[in-house]
Amino acid sequence: MTPGRRSSTFTRLLRHGFTDPSAAERLLDGPELAPVRDDPVLLEALGATADPDLALHGLVRLLEAQPAPTAHRELLDTLIAAKPLRDRLLGVLGASSALADHLARHPSDWQALVTYEPRDLHPGLEEFERGLAEATDPVSLRVAYRRCLLSIAARDVCGTTDVADTAAELADLATATLRAALALAQAAAPDDAAACRLAVIGMGKCGGHELNYVSDVDVIFVAEAAEGTTEPKALAAAARLASHLMRICSETTVEGSIWPVDANLRPEGRNGPLVRTLSSHLAYYQRWAKTWEFQALLKARPVAGDADLGQAYVDALDPMVWKAAERENFVADVQKMRRRVVENIPAAEIERELKLGPGGLRDVEFAVQLLQLVHGRADRSLRSGTTLKALQALAAGGYVGREDAARLDEAYRFLRSMEHRIQLYRLRRTHLVPEAEADLRRLGRSLGLRTDPEAGLHREWKRHTGVVRRLHEKIFYRPLLDAVAQLAPGEARLSAEAARERLVALGYADPASALRHLEALASGVTRKAAIQRTLLPVLLGWFADSADPDAGLLNFRKVSDALGKTPWYLRLLRDEGAAAENLARVLSAGRLAPDLLMRAPEAVALLGDGDGGGLEPRERAPLEQEILAAVGRAENAEQGVTAARGVRRRELFRTAAADIVGSYGTETSAAEADQGALVDRVGAAVSDLTAATLAGTLRAVVRDGWGDTLPTRFAIIGMGRFGGHELGYGSDADVLFVHEPQDGVDEHEAAAAANKVVAEMRRLLQLPSADPPLLIDADLRPEGKSGPLVRTLKSYEAYYRRWSLVWESQALLRAEPVAGDEDIARRFIDLVEPLRYPHKGLTEDAVREIRRLKARMESERLPRGADPKLHTKLGPGGLSDVEWTVQLLQLRHGRHHPGLRTTRTREALAAAREAGLLSAEDTETLDEAWVLATRVRNAVMLVRGRAGDTFPTEPRELAAVGRYLGYGSGHAGDMLDAYRRTARRARTVVEEQFYGDGA
Repeated sequence: MTPGRRSSTFTRLLRHGFTDPSAAERLLDGPELAPVRDDPVLLEALGATADPDLALHGLVRLLEAQPAPTAHRELLDTLIAAKPLRDRLLGVLGASSALADHLARHPSDWQALVTYEPRDLHPGLEEFERGLAEATDPVSLRVAYRRCLLSIAARDVCGTTDVADTAAELADLATATLRAALALAQAAAPDDAAACRLAVIGMGKCGGHELNYVSDVDVIFVAEAAEGTTEPKALAAAARLASHLMRICSETTVEGSIWPVDANLRPEGRNGPLVRTLSSHLAYYQRWAKTWEFQALLKARPVAGDADLGQAYVDALDPMVWKAAERENFVADVQKMRRRVVENIPAAEIERELKLGPGGLRDVEFAVQLLQLVHGRADRSLRSGTTLKALQALAAGGYVGREDAARLDEAYRFLRSMEHRIQLYRLRRTHLVPEAEADLRRLGRSLGLRTDPEAGLHREWKRHTGVVRRLHEKIFYRPLLDAVAQLAPGEARLSAEAARERLVALGYADPASALRHLEALASGVTRKAAIQRTLLPVLLGWFADSADPDAGLLNFRKVSDALGKTPWYLRLLRDEGAAAENLARVLSAGRLAPDLLMRAPEAVALLGDGDGGGLEPRERAPLEQEILAAVGRAENAEQGVTAARGVRRRELFRTAAADIVGSYGTETSAAEADQGALVDRVGAAVSDLTAATLAGTLRAVVRDGWGDTLPTRFAIIGMGRFGGHELGYGSDADVLFVHEPQDGVDEHEAAAAANKVVAEMRRLLQLPSADPPLLIDADLRPEGKSGPLVRTLKSYEAYYRRWSLVWESQALLRAEPVAGDEDIARRFIDLVEPLRYPHKGLTEDAVREIRRLKARMESERLPRGADPKLHTKLGPGGLSDVEWTVQLLQLRHGRHHPGLRTTRTREALAAAREAGLLSAEDTETLDEAWVLATRVRNAVMLVRGRAGDTFPTEPRELAAVGRYLGYGSGHAGDMLDAYRRTARRARTVVEEQFYGDGA
């Protein structure tokens, strides 16, 4: 072959999806394909397969195995001339190396794919029984089974049948195989066959008509004595037949095995007798059976042996199956079993587990079966053993939302298709998604993902498991399902006792009050009550996911009472996907957010995903613009500040709600993984809101007392956490006030005006009202509480030049203008710049003084009786430790490293790392501790409604803090241990960097 020809062929092969074009060229140039190697039809067909290299290799092997030149030519001619055969044969060869092996061993079996009649497109049990009829021993049964499997796989990979039809065909083939195996066993032991009536009951996926390519076939055996035979003798004969049937299917021969036959779902499992009489089965299920055994019987159907006996078995047990939901703790049993299945998956495999992992096939199956057992007692239309048919019936009956059912159906079909293709490759029983790139590529292409199949497969897989995970939890743990399950047959509404038990199980401490709330919300025939009845089951589940479900439900009733006559309220909760869940999270997470909401319940509109502004924090500029406009419309300062405080309350609620939702996560989005981002958002939002409120208050006071112009130019400088954009929900506003008399104004008049402004601002922001007060703290001013509240710029300059102490330089690291005259504020910052970033750094005396102040603060200010290791502000590894360490670095090195010149703790930490002043590990340790301590303080305020620096001692409050921090029920101890560990690691760094040589 010429180089040009090679290059052209090589390129074409790449374009058609071959990953080893050189090997493919050699095979195409070989003698087996010589007559057709230039036929474009062949290359196109190979390129359409899941794995063109595998398909080509399998085709060459099949051609090599042909017994004669005429057979070789017949195959090639048919392959080129008949598109149905070409698509089927190459499709199978490109998807299954195991079936390629079968064809190489049985080279004439390709002809099973030639016919294209309607009955061949959708064969049933009769067709498969005919296909296996000539089998006379286990080996020939395997060959015939593989031949039938070949036709199923061909229809599957070509898209002639969908995944549900394929699973049904596989179940029919299994049924025909069990019948053929039983016939072989009976032929080998005619005396045993004559001594008993033996029925084989299909269970699991075989019974449910939804089998995989390679799966254990679950069965139960039931027998009765033939006329004239004693029961013991008949059972012994039946056991021998059953054992022989199992060996015929399971044992490995020269043609491999078919699949294991598993009888462990029988009464007493592997410890019980293999075969029982019908009366023995009934006695066991009436007295001893566990909940999961009735769940398993959902899929029972006669598949082989004595048809009348098999049907009698199903008819006798059917009533017990549909009464299983009346058993005590039924729902809890089923849920516990599902959790146990997940817990038994090896940790290394759980992310690859297609069947049993979170969001996997078993989630769909369990959810559907649970709903069937609960509602199928009264509704016979739900009694299908096939998952997708049952899901369709549940949707038709209104037990599952149609949209939810459609999404579950789509996800289940995709995951089952993945499972089928994975197993088809080597015909091995597995539910693990492969890891090798070639396997993932083949799998993705087999599912129609041709552009970047590996990435496309991963994306679609995770999308569908995400859907299943969310919907499974919504349906499987659906609130009040347990109570519904306790209904006596025929009753139409919940019994109070059953509802009480369910509420207790969901974590409600006061079920009687909860029931009263439910009755008040959902009773009656009004449209409002009807919508509440739709919403409440879902809301109750979300409340139950919190540490205080009772508070969530009580708060929901209060909001509903306040807004019940507002037309948009219930419509918002019903129609906007995010609103109802967001509200449930907010109302059950603690006191602060509900308290803010109750003062103006219309703020619930913020929780939707429509035009209400959503939960995204607002920027400082539009906030300030809204507040100043409200102040401008007010008649006096008090009205203006009341309006400003109203905006502040609404925006505090928005910030708290966003924080709660981000921390808890929702059904459509996981909890925010970046804890630092949550802290930064809260700090920035509350700080911007405080600055805008102060700007509005300043405008209101000035306008009310002096009109448009104050006798002095006046600015407010943020200090501490305020200046650092790190305010929490309960933080005071640390500030300094600076002014400069207007031209021609006497200094005493200017000072009097400035002091009056400050006094009036403080008064108005603390007036008792429905809105939370904003406390202004000016204790960081020169001379502290002993010094004047307001100073002129010149006075600050004179003080700092002559009297400034090192702690004041440290405090000024956080100074940032927040409101008032921008020019005065800028000049103040220019004035203090040399103090906070001294040109020569700090003297050793200054460093010692800072350390001495820190030690004194730790010993004197820590509350008596507090556990220092859990004090987030003053304890070891707490906020003070991290901030003083960072600030010491800023004071010493800020002049030479511009990145350190920031008022924000986390930015300064990152800058210290960039400057080489801290290692990456130490930086991460300090940052993690600071973020965690800040999160704890925010949590305490959200939960208790008042600020605090230590973890709550009341169990429910502690659990609520834990839930906010990502810890599930019963894990408060783990949370405290994690905090101690994080703080301890940070303290080690502080000892070195602040107190030690590292400083």
